[in-house]
Amino acid sequence: MGLFHKNKQQEKTSCCCGSCTPEAMSQAEAGKGSGGVKVLGSGCAKCNALEQAAREALAELGMETTIDHVTDFAQIAAYGVMSTPALVVDGKVVSYGKVLKKDEAKVLIQKVRG
Repeated sequence: MGLFHKNKQQEKTSCCCGSCTPEAMSQAEAGKGSGGVKVLGSGCAKCNALEQAAREALAELGMETTIDHVTDFAQIAAYGVMSTPALVVDGKVVSYGKVLKKDEAKVLIQKVRG
């Protein structure tokens, strides 16, 4: 009977969804260490709005306005983010789960880089 064979070892995966490979997770961890400003999200309207607010905030601060938009869920999970959109400044998650206004993004960027 199959009900009594619960002692079988199941293969462990590297994340909660079970579809990530160790190679994908190591690539995600490697990308996490790089500096700069990143928006984490699927590319939806909210993610794009956060990217635009961050771009405007960086322009007002006179900083480089290049922003990476990370859409790979393995890379997003490497940051520990469970709700998007998220804003990452120099490898540190400063906001997640909401769309920031330009002034809010500006304050968070200054706090990390100031």
